[in-house]
Amino acid sequence: MSRVQVVTTALGHRFPGQPFLFRGLDLVLDPDRVYALTGPSGSGKSTLLALLAGWLAPAEGTVDRDGVERVGWVFQNPHGVARRSALDHVVLPYLTRGLCRPRAVDRARALLAEFRLDDVADRAFSALSGGEAQRLMLARGIAAGSDLLLVDEPTAQLDTETGALVNRTLAALARRGTIVVVATHDPATRAGCTDVIDLVPLGGAVVAR
Repeated sequence: MSRVQVVTTALGHRFPGQPFLFRGLDLVLDPDRVYALTGPSGSGKSTLLALLAGWLAPAEGTVDRDGVERVGWVFQNPHGVARRSALDHVVLPYLTRGLCRPRAVDRARALLAEFRLDDVADRAFSALSGGEAQRLMLARGIAAGSDLLLVDEPTAQLDTETGALVNRTLAALARRGTIVVVATHDPATRAGCTDVIDLVPLGGAVVAR
């Protein structure tokens, strides 16, 4: 099995007719780590997520996704199928990966319990609170076997108490064999991650563990 790692070399990006958001970005992202991606508004956090995912081609430099076969993305506003249950949202990725339905249901229920969602497993997505929906999307990313899981401002729309629960969930994503990168303005989210990538406009980034 190949090693999973994402490496950026001299990475920089700008949009046509605009100045560079950042340049000279050298990163080595490893599994079992949760990286807080921080920086002022306009520093390019969401753009960097898109570059890491391969959804956007960099203006300069490279992004090497070694061993990354599945990329998951959890958006600021969670998207799900309104009438499908929370359980269905986690069962489906396991079925897609080849598990039989009974095994997929067992795995999904266990994962929902880890994310403190077992009591809403049979509730429709449209009936979930914002925090429940956000945690469900994180669980779905794990169920999908994402090698790289990108999370964009997960607590931006949540109250303080719900945001704290989501932050504890993010911290629990470490040690699952997944590279997790979380773009955030929230100091509590930053504190709950294992590493910090602080974008410096036009000057790369400061990385701390």
